[in-house]
Amino acid sequence: MAYRKIRIFKGDITKMETMAIVNAANSSLMGGGGVDGAIHRAGGPAILEDCRAIVARQGGCKTGEAVITTGGRLPAKYVIHTVGPVWNGGNRNEQQLLANCYLHSLQLASRHHVNSIAFPNISTGIYHFPKDLAASIAMETIVRFLEEDNVIEEVVLVCFDDENYQLAQHYYNQYIRPEE
Repeated sequence: MAYRKIRIFKGDITKMETMAIVNAANSSLMGGGGVDGAIHRAGGPAILEDCRAIVARQGGCKTGEAVITTGGRLPAKYVIHTVGPVWNGGNRNEQQLLANCYLHSLQLASRHHVNSIAFPNISTGIYHFPKDLAASIAMETIVRFLEEDNVIEEVVLVCFDDENYQLAQHYYNQYIRPEE
């Protein structure tokens, strides 16, 4: 029944009205380009303030890990920041690190009683993770988590471009076997 909890959307993650959105952050948590910069701009200074407190406490966020902050001015109450791997040919544990981004974000959401969460396509932009492989890893990790979790009611995969959207649809159809 996990498939009933997954939705695929093409658009802007900063506009999502889910309880949490996931930020494809860098390890400094200080904002950057792409999704990270868009979330920091739309959410305002409260997100950066929370990120600074996290950095002071633990020194940033490691690749594959996740931390949670306020959503600031975003429609989402929370932002879960996760650091995706840079693609280096697949020989540096990139696949497991990407799966960990999704898994640790979902675990953190569940611990904070987040019932709806939206993910971007982590690492498929400037980190050059192959989009096809990333879509497969994302869907498999999300489906497996939802089969065991009873807190999260909805996961939205928010795709910014057509290619990621089509790949998400493909892997949704491949991994999910809807009841007839």
